[in-house]
Amino acid sequence: MLQGVCSPFFSRLADRLVADGHCVSKINFNGGDCVYWGNRPAWLFRWRLEELVPFLEERYRSAGVTDIILFGDRRPVHRPAIELAKKHGIRVHVFEEGYFRPYWVTLERDGVNALSLLPRDPDWYRRTGRLLAGTQQFETFRTQFLTRAMHAVLYRLGCSANPVLFPGYRTHAPFIAPVMFAGYVKRFALKPWHQKRDNAAITALIESRTPYYLLPLQLNSDAQIRDHSNFAHMSDVLEFAMESFALHAPPDSLLVVKNHPLDMGLVNYPRVIRKLEKRFDIAGRVAYLETGNLELLVRHARGSVTVNSTAGSVALQYNCPTIALSNSIYNLPGLTFQGTLDQFWQATTPPDEELFRCFKSVVLRTCQVNGSFYCTRGIQLAVENSLTSLTAVRSPLEELL
Repeated sequence: MLQGVCSPFFSRLADRLVADGHCVSKINFNGGDCVYWGNRPAWLFRWRLEELVPFLEERYRSAGVTDIILFGDRRPVHRPAIELAKKHGIRVHVFEEGYFRPYWVTLERDGVNALSLLPRDPDWYRRTGRLLAGTQQFETFRTQFLTRAMHAVLYRLGCSANPVLFPGYRTHAPFIAPVMFAGYVKRFALKPWHQKRDNAAITALIESRTPYYLLPLQLNSDAQIRDHSNFAHMSDVLEFAMESFALHAPPDSLLVVKNHPLDMGLVNYPRVIRKLEKRFDIAGRVAYLETGNLELLVRHARGSVTVNSTAGSVALQYNCPTIALSNSIYNLPGLTFQGTLDQFWQATTPPDEELFRCFKSVVLRTCQVNGSFYCTRGIQLAVENSLTSLTAVRSPLEELL
């Protein structure tokens, strides 16, 4: 096992694998990894990233490693580990947040998101989805944001020992822990006020029947933006979308920008939007929401614009015309608009409902695991439901392919 999430999920999964007769060890890269791994068998990698490959070469060979398990395939410490594993014929299991949330997590072989093995052929989904007819059963549960936040705090406290114990470690996070926590505290202290204001704005927007397009923001730190898109950050996305909206959208329409629920609050998006409104001469035509019910918004939107967010899947589920600005797993002919953003404003067409049903059915059955990384019941489910895929010679998706 390599790096996991900020929760006990990896340690609980390891305990179950060991109980089933497997030999499990881990590489800890920082103090947070150590906190959640406890006294289970582990190697410590304390050095610079350039020294990781020879370290892994020796461990892969001496321990007879057959599989590696990790969360997030684009982390700096995971990229060389994955490349080397493939070179040695070692199976790679990648966990990630769910493609469909909140009751699912992603588990794929080799890579996720833009690196997923999921085909980009709509006809394949139609054929395969019909073979997998039937509703996928799953259990619901409740994850408190406070629980997730407490795990993050504990992990970061463990990382405070990095200068001494792991001097070569460099985090993949864009900000140091105190800055992140300060941003979260401020944003979530204001959340009740934001919710009251935003709920009133959404109600007024829907009741007025004003045509609007929705642009849900993603996290600047997300690998989906950093590694799998042509944008450096969400301010670039706003500039690109608002310029196109100004030139090509119907003059009576609005662009509704909704912030990500886990944004740290370190970017003043209202200020960014005001400057762009002035620059593109569309003052009053862009509405910003700090919070808001995504499902409600997409049900009434004329269209949804996303880079590669899971919000795109939500929009498709509610039959909302959607354009993806990068290579997301759902960016398929028949699901998303295949023209340019300039054309999208005037030519929105809803997704093919049958194709989406087949697409969702295939994705849920092949690379989604019912469970969560952060709450007790969710972790129990994720551990139990991951075992078949982890221990199989070929993953469910590879079997279908």
